[in-house]
Amino acid sequence: QACIFDARIADVASFPLVGVGDPDISADEDGRKSAAYHIGTAGQPWGAAEATQWLSERKKARSYQEEVVAKVESLRESFDVVQYGALSYDGGAIAHPLFAVKTKRWSADRPSVLVTGGVHGYETSGVQGALRFLTDGHALRYAAKGFNIVVAPCVSPWGYEHIERWTPEAVDPNRSFRAEVDDCPAQESAALQRLLSSCDVSRWACHVDLHETTDTDESEFRMAKAARDGQASEPGTIPDGFYLCGDERNLQLDFQRFVIEGVRRITHIAPADPDGTIIGSLVVSEGVIAYDYAALGLCGGVTNSPFTTTTEVYPDSPRATDELCNQAQVASVTSALDYLIQSRA
Repeated sequence: QACIFDARIADVASFPLVGVGDPDISADEDGRKSAAYHIGTAGQPWGAAEATQWLSERKKARSYQEEVVAKVESLRESFDVVQYGALSYDGGAIAHPLFAVKTKRWSADRPSVLVTGGVHGYETSGVQGALRFLTDGHALRYAAKGFNIVVAPCVSPWGYEHIERWTPEAVDPNRSFRAEVDDCPAQESAALQRLLSSCDVSRWACHVDLHETTDTDESEFRMAKAARDGQASEPGTIPDGFYLCGDERNLQLDFQRFVIEGVRRITHIAPADPDGTIIGSLVVSEGVIAYDYAALGLCGGVTNSPFTTTTEVYPDSPRATDELCNQAQVASVTSALDYLIQSRA
């Protein structure tokens, strides 16, 4: 899954296997097939050798500079573009600048909104949808209605380039947000938290975190996470359609439902599985599940906003296109902002 798999499959890797034969296949008592990952020894957590092997198999597939940074740079006339940090892994061999885009004339008197994309870098529409919110005029339109808006479109550049969920150190950035920034196990997560501290916002109005759920969450990422942690890999299901994950400590169902209705105009909403769940979590309203953001270290819990949600677009649906996925992400953000406007009217 993109952002929020259930806890047993929460933190998984990505990218097709490189130079590896077919994995060993086993089946559970219900006949569901499960595959053993090709790195590591069953039942034993990875050590340095396994993590090094995993990193060596990651292959760059696209350019952060061309597909993200160039678009961000084109916005400088209309927005404040901020380099809020830089990643440095493997002794500096892996390095990327981190950028955020802020509306001009930032004021403490205005409600402040955060949009994040690419916390899991492989989730393409999270990144490109955040950029479309900026480049298509939506952010400027809502700024004119009285909002401060900051967008971090690609929190995990290395993950974006390598179509990867984890950092180069095999850490899931979306399980790495902590109350104290120095406790964050991922550079990407710590940098974002420092950015938010620099914004000097006492109370955020809204945060929308943009993610995807993909077929490879089940075929590759779940198995890698289980192998890394020395656990058994349990088969799961992938929902066909869009859904949201709210914070179970502050669910705000009216808000979640409003966003669902806005996205429904763009793409289909994921139905529940026969047991009433999506990715193993109880559906609390159509297309809505909930997790404890803080307990899991999710990006959705990085602010003190009363209104926060995590989107899950399904790009592998036969009914989906890249453009439709990007537009669904944009609709998530605009619907969230429309809800704020309606609420304060």
